[in-house]
Amino acid sequence: QEESQNKIFSAKSGGGLVKVSANGSGEIVDIEIDDSLLEDKESLQILLISAVNDVLKMVEDEKKRVAIDLMGGQNPFGQ
Repeated sequence: QEESQNKIFSAKSGGGLVKVSANGSGEIVDIEIDDSLLEDKESLQILLISAVNDVLKMVEDEKKRVAIDLMGGQNPFGQ
C-alpha cells in the first residue's frame, strides 16, 4: 500500500497543453501549463478540470486494484 502511495500518476489534456500529476494518496503534486493558454482563461479552466479529473480517476482505480489484490483477486466493488 505504501508503494502505491509513492507512485506518481499523470494526466494530460488539450493534447498535452495541460499536465497534472498526483501521488497515490490523491494529492496533486505538479501542474504544467503551456504558455499559450495563459491568455485564454476559459480554455485553461476546462483543460485543467479535465486533467485533474482524469488523474484523480487514475488514483482511484489504483486504490481499487490494490484492494482487489489484497483480497486475493475478489472484487469487493461489484465490477
